[in-house]
Amino acid sequence: MTHTTPTADDAPDANGDFAVPADDDAVRCRHCGAPFADDELLALHRGLDHPGDLSADEREAFETAYDAEQEEIRRFRLLALGVLVLLYFGLLMTYAVVA
Repeated sequence: MTHTTPTADDAPDANGDFAVPADDDAVRCRHCGAPFADDELLALHRGLDHPGDLSADEREAFETAYDAEQEEIRRFRLLALGVLVLLYFGLLMTYAVVA
């Protein structure tokens, strides 16, 4: 999966249309036409913005993508907490040795 930095051209215009480069193969929401980089992001969008219009397969795709996203967020939070704890005690021990 490739990530690109958004530019002013990628922002929606006054009509809500997105400017997507012609050579980009973005998948689009069938309800609102918003472009997404991959099917997982599209599934998350549909489940959050169009929950009443989902088929059983789309609901399952949303739940799978949502669960995967929650696992990634939990892992990130635990890693961030670990880094902060190590940094805190590292600085504390450094201060104890120097002072």
